[in-house]
Formats: sequence, C-alpha cells, structure tokens
Amino acid sequence: MSRIGKMPIVIPAGVDITVSETNLVTIKGKLGTLKQQVDPTVTVHVDGTHLVVGRTQETQDTRSKHGLYRSLLANMVKGVSDGFTVVQELVGVGYKATAVGNLLELALGYSHSIFFEMPAEVTVETAAERGKNPTITLKSYDKQLIGQVAAKIRSMRKPEPYKGKGIRFMGEVVKKKAGKSASDK
Repeated sequence: MSRIGKMPIVIPAGVDITVSETNLVTIKGKLGTLKQQVDPTVTVHVDGTHLVVGRTQETQDTRSKHGLYRSLLANMVKGVSDGFTVVQELVGVGYKATAVGNLLELALGYSHSIFFEMPAEVTVETAAERGKNPTITLKSYDKQLIGQVAAKIRSMRKPEPYKGKGIRFMGEVVKKKAGKSASDK
C-alpha cells in the first residue's frame, strides 16, 4: 500500500463529507464547499471520524492515484476547516502593491501599473511598513486555486538572479549570481 494513501484523514468537527455513487466527494466546512471527482479505481468512504482512501487494483497507475487522491482530499479537509495563507514580498525600489476589494494593483518597475482581479474564493491584503518590503497576503480555502493565483502574481516579475529584485514567497531564498568583474590588465 502507499504510505501516504493508507493514512486515514481525521475529520474535524464542523466538517461534513459526502461521497456519491459516482465517486464525487463533497466536503463542506465553515469556510466553504469543495468537490473532487475521484477515479473509479480508488475507493473513498467515511469511517466514523475518519475518511479512508483505498484502491481496487495493484497496478502502478492505481497506486500512484491512491496517494494523489488522499493528498487532495486531506488538503480539502484542511482548507474548509482552517484555510490556507500565502505571503509574498516585493523586493525592489519603488515596487508596491495596493488592494481594493478583490482588485490588486501592482507597481513593478514597468511603465504602467498592473491590475489583477482575484477570484471570489481568494481574499487579498497588502501591507507596506517603513523600512520593510511590501507584502501581499492571499487567503483561501482552496489550496490549488491559491497556489495558482500566487504563481500568476509571481510570474509578473520573477526574482532576477543578480540583484534579487522581483516578487518572491516569504522566506524564499534567491541564489544570486556574481556579476561582471573588472579584468586585471
């Protein structure tokens, strides 16, 4: 059995899980509702306060899907009960971010501002303290969606390897390259 797949998922209080006959898993919690269609070779059932994921075959494809769906369902349970947070920082002179509702405005050294509209499931907050880099905080109950939005924001100005300027995740270490050096003649 898969080491990840065989671990049962603990269902916290306030989370309701239903599994339909077509293997559609619906998870409802205080933060929202998520749905996931599960492959027919993978079985899902609720056993008291645990969600158990199993498999019907022993093929390589089924074994890999076993661990995949267990991880996806565990992230969904954690998301609807606690939620996920991603913090990004803007490193660079003049880089700033402002959020008005679900609209994020970014000034990233281009000749124009970039406006990015957030999905309804994602909330955005910005902070700019004196002496620190501006930060963007994303919160959502959907881990896949928040990761996709964070990657899209980061792609607008990736950290460059010489000065390290750009949008990076909080705590991310950017490996810097050595620049040109004067030749000795």
